[in-house]
Amino acid sequence: MKLSYQNVFSTILLCVSSAFITGCESTNPPRVDLTLLDNTPFKALPVETQEEIFLLDESIVETLNQTFKRNEQPELRSAQVIMQFLLDNGDNTLSYMSDANLTASQAYHNLNANCLSLSILAYSLSEYLNLKGQFQKVHVPEYWASSRGYNFLSGHINLKIYEDRTKHIGKNVLHTQPRTLTIDFDPNSRRQAFRTSEITKDRVTAMFYNNKGAIHMVEGRQDLAFSYFQAAIEMDSQYSSAWANLAILYRISGNLDIAEGMYNQALALNADNNTAKGNLAVLYDLTDRSEQAEQIRTELYQVRKSNPYYVITLGNEALEQGNAVKAINYYRDALKLDKRMHEGHFALAKAYYSLGKLELTKRHLRRALALSQFKHNQLQYRGKLEWLDAVAKN
Repeated sequence: MKLSYQNVFSTILLCVSSAFITGCESTNPPRVDLTLLDNTPFKALPVETQEEIFLLDESIVETLNQTFKRNEQPELRSAQVIMQFLLDNGDNTLSYMSDANLTASQAYHNLNANCLSLSILAYSLSEYLNLKGQFQKVHVPEYWASSRGYNFLSGHINLKIYEDRTKHIGKNVLHTQPRTLTIDFDPNSRRQAFRTSEITKDRVTAMFYNNKGAIHMVEGRQDLAFSYFQAAIEMDSQYSSAWANLAILYRISGNLDIAEGMYNQALALNADNNTAKGNLAVLYDLTDRSEQAEQIRTELYQVRKSNPYYVITLGNEALEQGNAVKAINYYRDALKLDKRMHEGHFALAKAYYSLGKLELTKRHLRRALALSQFKHNQLQYRGKLEWLDAVAKN
């Protein structure tokens, strides 16, 4: 079985590029070979600075000043007003598209953003209110989404905020409410309470650059893609996913030797970066090392076969290859692993539609609609059902 993993979001999550965490951390960080960035065939272009990514524009600041007094003691309930606004309104307008990578100010004015951008916004709002913010990687299962011929692997982050009492030393403080508040824009993550680990502001900035680079790469803007991947590595050279995505850029531009070096760098930084391994297998196929490629794929299959999202990815590949029956078997296997996964029913609906089985198509669309939580998914499924009903009447 040959699978072409295109790791454009080692992320996200649904939303973000994610930092993979190994079981034990070495005292000394792994060595990084920055000479791999020398003599690049790409032109370096300017990208947003970290300050610009987190900046709140004047209109946002004016709104905050009208609502809050900055010289008062920082309290979580002040932040809850704004955070609840984002949660309540975000689910009405968010499409959680992988490429909606916005700065804090852009995300405030356009809630059609991913969870990375919304977490950056929440961080900046909290900081303005004299609250402390701590980004957290949420250890969700690997999740893939297909777009424009690529498989996007998404991760997820959230933000924990707490009162910064150091700003009011000498004042007597009586705590009558919880001292921390976790802001998480994914209801699935909130419901399942996945394990979290702290990540730095620099790592989050590197994720932002990595996401932007991935989108530019998919859309053929190779110089911009390189510029963002380079910025990610300059911000956080230990970020494995940025090296892996940069390797893809070099591979598709025909620089296979450098690409291999970058894949190896990504794996040296994180031996559990399975997406880098999968993409390295693709490179091995291109360089007549099919036995090594198949060995990697076999190992990855053993690791991933119990992940329903991976099984759906196998089904999507079968459907793209015109084998709807094989795809249906994969989708059914995925639902055996997680019967409440709306994506599995939507995938079955697409497969049955390709076979002309409209009643089964509608049955699984209805099931997908019933299980979905995001309103943009519900609108999508309801729209397709209405279209099928309209077609049946004509």
